[in-house]
Amino acid sequence: MDQSLFNTLLLAWIGIAVLILPIATRIAAPYGRHSREGWGPMISNRMGWLIMELPALLTTIILTLAGNADKTNVIFAILGLWVLHYGHRTLIFPFMLKTKGKRMPMSIMFSAIFFNLVNGFFLGYYFGNFADYPDAWFTDPRFIGGLAIFFIGLAINWKADYKLINLRKPGEIGYKIPRGGLFEYISCPNHFGEIIEWAGFALLTWCLPALGFFAWTVANLIPRTLNHHKWYKEKFEDYPEERKAVIPFVL
Repeated sequence: MDQSLFNTLLLAWIGIAVLILPIATRIAAPYGRHSREGWGPMISNRMGWLIMELPALLTTIILTLAGNADKTNVIFAILGLWVLHYGHRTLIFPFMLKTKGKRMPMSIMFSAIFFNLVNGFFLGYYFGNFADYPDAWFTDPRFIGGLAIFFIGLAINWKADYKLINLRKPGEIGYKIPRGGLFEYISCPNHFGEIIEWAGFALLTWCLPALGFFAWTVANLIPRTLNHHKWYKEKFEDYPEERKAVIPFVL
């Protein structure tokens, strides 16, 4: 595939993300706290999560290494960041969840697999065939600034995820109002952190596929967060009124 066709397909994929964003705010994807019947066969939360995230981890790595472009030190550093996030997300995070007995529709799992395969293809094919990152890129302000933003987002994401996981004591199955840190300002710091993380990734790689991945992250997480925020306010009468959904003081 030449780069012109690649870019055309990628721009179309980004366009779909832009179109989906307003639609997705009206439909709460039926997994996690929004899980419900009527979406087809179900699978355990933990297994579904592992299966749907694995393509993101593998596809980008395989296509990057299989491509014809030179595999520079910068490429390996970028892959390392990808593995840091998706290795944790795929092989560690699902086994930390205290979701015994909870299930998700397989239709959601398969849609996530498709999403991860397409995004993994665009990133992996670009890094494997079109990317040109000399070692001097390590000192470029875009790489340095993007790397800092990436790790800030990663830290926010992981810290919020761990707090949510540990809200329940052994044997508890209900939901609680999370408090402390960024939870005092927004309902979903974990989503906020992931958005920041992939904004940093787009900056440090300075390429269209990473920008596309950031666009799809926003299209996926902003509606999810708004639905979470609405759910919290409906479930808990004492939910803090001053909290925003995903961006402190703004949204």
